[in-house]
Amino acid sequence: MEGSNRILIYGRVGQRPELRYTAKHEAVCNFSVAESIPGSEAPKWHKVVVWGRQAELCSAQLNKGYQVFARGRNVECEFKTKEGVDKKYTELRADLIGISMI
Repeated sequence: MEGSNRILIYGRVGQRPELRYTAKHEAVCNFSVAESIPGSEAPKWHKVVVWGRQAELCSAQLNKGYQVFARGRNVECEFKTKEGVDKKYTELRADLIGISMI
């Protein structure tokens, strides 16, 4: 993982994490995190993706509203809808997730 592309976010889980498995039986977990930005009225939302055993742990341990931090890298994703419209989004592919104990 490139050091210049690594980011760390701290916020609250926005929805119950969703666990699924790929065709090769690898666990992947998706959830969102709302990061409070000083001076901003609205939080910044991040899509977070976690793989492997950590994905299974996130699914079992996290819930909406939990304070977490996530470290990883931002990845730009592009796809084309059935209607032929190009869509883009950014996701944080996390290599480390932590739960606040406070």
